Amino acid sequence: MTNHNEKQPDQPAILGGTPVCDTGPPDWPFENEAVTEALQTVISNRTWGKYHGPNCEELSQKLAAYHDCEYAVLCASGTAAIELALRGLKVGPGDEVILAGYDFKGNFQDILTVGAIPVLVDLREDNWNLDVEQIESAITEKTTAIIATHLHGGVVDLPRLMSIANERNIPVIEDACQMPGANLFGKKAGMWGDVGALSFGGSKLLSAGRGGALVTNQEEIVQRARLYSHRGNEAYPLSELQAAVLLPQLKQLNEQNETRTRNVNTLLEMLSSQKAIVPFANLEPDTEPGHYKLGFQYNADECAGLSRDSFATAIRAEGIALDAGFRSLHKIHSKRRFRAVSDLAVADRADESVLVLHHPVLLQGQKQLAEINIAVEKVVAHSAEIGEHLSG
Repeated sequence: MTNHNEKQPDQPAILGGTPVCDTGPPDWPFENEAVTEALQTVISNRTWGKYHGPNCEELSQKLAAYHDCEYAVLCASGTAAIELALRGLKVGPGDEVILAGYDFKGNFQDILTVGAIPVLVDLREDNWNLDVEQIESAITEKTTAIIATHLHGGVVDLPRLMSIANERNIPVIEDACQMPGANLFGKKAGMWGDVGALSFGGSKLLSAGRGGALVTNQEEIVQRARLYSHRGNEAYPLSELQAAVLLPQLKQLNEQNETRTRNVNTLLEMLSSQKAIVPFANLEPDTEPGHYKLGFQYNADECAGLSRDSFATAIRAEGIALDAGFRSLHKIHSKRRFRAVSDLAVADRADESVLVLHHPVLLQGQKQLAEINIAVEKVVAHSAEIGEHLSG
């Protein structure tokens, strides 16, 4: 019998072995000279504390130029951006909004906030994102909007979705909070729908601790969003200080996205022989998805039945930031609060089996990528022992 008190290099750390990465996962955001310089500038000119300084206006203009759109409206979070998008589209009480059964819960809550009803459809089998082929069966006379969210490196079939939506005159909100700057079917993420949403949360690729934005070419959406949020002052503001630190990050986004994409390709090649974790598929032409979270479908059958959560716990013990994904929406909300189009069988599997790798490691080198592969190999090889250890 193995003595778990005796450290062995080939043993998983959760069983007493040595962690693959003993320094743990990299912190985010990284040290960034351009951001430090921006902070020093706003301290010296004192725009950090102003209601209406130059930084928000500059960020708004540069976001619009970057997305090749007319308007970029700054706000307090990606969640606020989705709510303002719904209000900008005049979604209200009694309306129905279609979204995937596996999505960020803030989108579900935003629909409820404006008085509408979430309508849940199932996921594609290959990448566990919104299954566009189920949209038509979800549409009723009450359907007022569709939320299409790109998650974990998976991409929604936007050309097909827009064809369906445009034929029925249903507006689309494109949630690009997880992949700012991604090139999807020849356009920037967020620019396929009637309005796109971005997030600048503390863990995001563009980080200001909090914050978000709408991007759109439709003036009426902007007017309605602003009428709702302007109440003598902004109800959902992004501060001048936040805008100042986002400006240099926006300049760096393309280069960093390219690095992340290269490293994702390298990592997936390293993991190609693994059957326990299968990456979210990107089979669409002319797409370069973003990678805030790199998603995997976990197969417990390849790990002696070890649960997804136990697998993630064992990988984290190796110093790798691998975590469970979201809860599927129908699993965490009362059935009285939504309508489901099907039994959501794929969303059920996603609820139990999504794993996500946090992005900072994707800006590091080959050594760190190899450590991920080593950690997975260790845990898979000892999965039966890990399961026994955790259950005991």
